[in-house]
Amino acid sequence: MTIFEKIATGEIPAKLVHEADDFIAFHDVSPQAPVHVLIVPRKCIPRVALAAAGDGELLGRMLLATRGIAQKLGVLESGYRLVINNGPDAGESVPHLHVHLLAGRQLHWPPG
Repeated sequence: MTIFEKIATGEIPAKLVHEADDFIAFHDVSPQAPVHVLIVPRKCIPRVALAAAGDGELLGRMLLATRGIAQKLGVLESGYRLVINNGPDAGESVPHLHVHLLAGRQLHWPPG
């Protein structure tokens, strides 16, 4: 069981920002920006490259929820970045698909 599954079941506490039946959003414990939220499906999908066709609706709802999350956090107008890491070379550290919402400062390009 991944740390994200434990957070989703309430076994590990987290500062929730948004909660839906099939995904949650919470503040990252090691933020890389003033606003750093993780949007995580309750179902463990190891990474985006391993998502099945049937996961498309869930992933779409997660992405669409970012607008409301950004608005709640006061960064909708100033802007935010969404990041999905896929594999160790991309910086994936937990084998459970998650979307990073980063904001609250100027985010440079290229990112890495």
